[in-house]
Amino acid sequence: MDRFTYEAELMDMAASLNEKDRDKFIQIFQQHAKNPVAMFGWNSWLGCFGVDRFILGDILAGVLKLITFGGLGIWVLIDCFLIGNRTRTKNMKLADQLYEDIRQGTV
Repeated sequence: MDRFTYEAELMDMAASLNEKDRDKFIQIFQQHAKNPVAMFGWNSWLGCFGVDRFILGDILAGVLKLITFGGLGIWVLIDCFLIGNRTRTKNMKLADQLYEDIRQGTV
């Protein structure tokens, strides 16, 4: 998912809520969402140990990166291009769930 589509979908979700729910949505989302740029930094710095994948909640991928030292560096290089997209995808799943919870009144 590219950055512009990601931002547009988040804006559409927030705009469809009333003001009180919109504030709640934005506050909770900002507390739990991961920054794609920060994830790139984690990948560059400690990607060979799978830290970026552990932070995103991809435990299996994190363990595999850890025991293979990032695929001897190859997986780290590939993740330089993929980690931003993966982060935005995880954030959209979070936003979708949060949006539904707010609309149902469970949050």
